[in-house]
Amino acid sequence: MTTAHGLDAAQDTVAITAPGTGRRKPPRLGQRRLTFDYVSFLLVFLVLPVAIFLIFVISPFVQAVYYSMTNWTGFSPEMDFVGLTNFGRLFSDATFLQAMGNNVILAILVPLITLSIALVFASMITVGGPSSGQVRGLAGSSFYRVVSFFPYVIPAIVIGILWALIYSPAGLLNGILSAVGLDTNQFAWLGDERTAMGASIFVIVWGMVGFYMVLFIAAIKGIPAEVYEASRLDGAGRLRTTLSITLPLIRDNVQTAYIYIGILALDAFVYMAALNATGGPGNTTLVMSQYLYRTAFEKSQFGLASAMGVVLAVITLLFAAAVFLVNRLTGGKDDGGRI
Repeated sequence: MTTAHGLDAAQDTVAITAPGTGRRKPPRLGQRRLTFDYVSFLLVFLVLPVAIFLIFVISPFVQAVYYSMTNWTGFSPEMDFVGLTNFGRLFSDATFLQAMGNNVILAILVPLITLSIALVFASMITVGGPSSGQVRGLAGSSFYRVVSFFPYVIPAIVIGILWALIYSPAGLLNGILSAVGLDTNQFAWLGDERTAMGASIFVIVWGMVGFYMVLFIAAIKGIPAEVYEASRLDGAGRLRTTLSITLPLIRDNVQTAYIYIGILALDAFVYMAALNATGGPGNTTLVMSQYLYRTAFEKSQFGLASAMGVVLAVITLLFAAAVFLVNRLTGGKDDGGRI
């Protein structure tokens, strides 16, 4: 008796007749008949996305790699191939190395601070309520969610300009501090090497923490309430519940968030350009994307700027790979799909 599943499999496979025997060989595993549905599926969901990716992602990157090995000015069709000379110039340029160091600082601190605050807020809003009764968040959690998410809907350039005015010597921050009795003597928060980077990091965190809080809220709501009720019965407090229950169960969301905000921190062009267009005192807030822009459009050295872009792309890929590796080494992947 032939089942419907057997008929479908027979229709999807191609029978092969052995020469001279008249007998059919058993169909090869996975061999399918090229029907219209199968071909159209491949074209729409495989060939077309791959073609778009190659044209709009891989091709520009390959062109950038080629331009990085030339002395192209960006406004002339002439260019000479100079090999790895531009890369040698970059790694002997103290300003570029400082900008790279600033990017590394941002890539370490911004994701760590932002995601920690976002996780705390998300836990308070979802499961940080009373320790008895139904598992729920703090009273008025919907209001806190809207207020925390509000900065994310403001464009980054507006946030940067807004906080540049707040940080100015005659700005709101110094006014508030003076009103409470702390005379700052019109301190320039973005004009001092000791505070420029910290003030810039605060602005990025302020602008991004709401989005990742909402992301973590959605992830936490996917955890069964019985898990939290069981942890309550075992006597786990809020901090232990967050670290031992919530964080491991939303590990994949945290990994994705870390990569996304790490990439933003490695760029940070809009925030840094709006806060301190010159790179800050002693280039303390200068990032590679700012230096790239200045090199390309102010100095007309597009070949050298392309080399900076290639270095930034490689650092970004290494950052993403490092996050995946750390996640795997700390138990983020199941062994062979087993739980």
